[in-house]
Amino acid sequence: MLSGIVFALTAGLMWGLIFVGPLMVPEYPAALQSAGRYVAFGLIALPLAWADRTRLRRLSRADWTEALKLSAVGNLLYYFFLASAIQRTGAPVSTMIIGTLPVVIAVTANLLYGRQEGALSWWRLTPPLVLILLGLLCVNLAELSAQDEQVDMERYLGGIGMAVVAVICWTWYPLRNARWLRRNLDKKSTTWATAQGLVTLPMALLAYVLVSGQLALTKPDFALPFGPRPLVFIGLMLAIGLLCSWLGTFCWNQASQRLPTVLVGPLIVFETLAGLTYTFMLRQAWPPLLTLCGICCLLVGVVGAMRIKPKPVVVKVETAAQKK
Repeated sequence: MLSGIVFALTAGLMWGLIFVGPLMVPEYPAALQSAGRYVAFGLIALPLAWADRTRLRRLSRADWTEALKLSAVGNLLYYFFLASAIQRTGAPVSTMIIGTLPVVIAVTANLLYGRQEGALSWWRLTPPLVLILLGLLCVNLAELSAQDEQVDMERYLGGIGMAVVAVICWTWYPLRNARWLRRNLDKKSTTWATAQGLVTLPMALLAYVLVSGQLALTKPDFALPFGPRPLVFIGLMLAIGLLCSWLGTFCWNQASQRLPTVLVGPLIVFETLAGLTYTFMLRQAWPPLLTLCGICCLLVGVVGAMRIKPKPVVVKVETAAQKK
């Protein structure tokens, strides 16, 4: 139990870094950051793939197609929209929106798979959802009031919309990924993760080339291929690719193997807390009272929602006499 909690905490600390990465290189477009991060992740996956080449050969063409879809949505699109949202709204707002993922995933799974895997009570789920919405409102008000200059509301609301799309991407990914794993119990989860890393690399390389071409046409002053601060950019992408994409996922898988599902869900809040902590450390300031209230509402809401136990599935079994 203790080692599982430590692994979950470590995963949260790693994943929290993705919320400050875009703030450290604000002059770099979000698309270039997304492509750069997953080029780094794909390169890291290459030696892992060589070590696991025997199991990778057993994957079918349909499996590789599924890995391609998952990587495109859960990796490239997710981080592109997240980085874009952070650059438009600031990290605290985007972090709080992403922090609703445990509940959004639970609600979506409740709608799609409730009959097969046990449904959650909507009556018990409503109060935590209200708390989460209240927390998001508090953080948005705090960020808007803290702006020194007049806020470009169109850009700000666009950033919120991009954060919502990022939530949709990361909601689709784990549900679809879990369905594949349940249908392929003979395949190892580490092999599947490595396969996704492999298919991410060519997509990320292509995306990097396309984004670079677009920048060359629209921003000829932007230094290509690695921007105005190449050493900082390359180091940051390698760090995020290694710590967030590989080490974070490894630690989370280890935690999932050691802890009951009812406890693993709330522990994903470590990611939100880490992201907010890193952001205010980067600002060298304490969060305002309204932001702290919003964080407390989010935590209480997420933990309260994840503590709701699903109703057991009732399976009707017909006896031989009933069949006759």
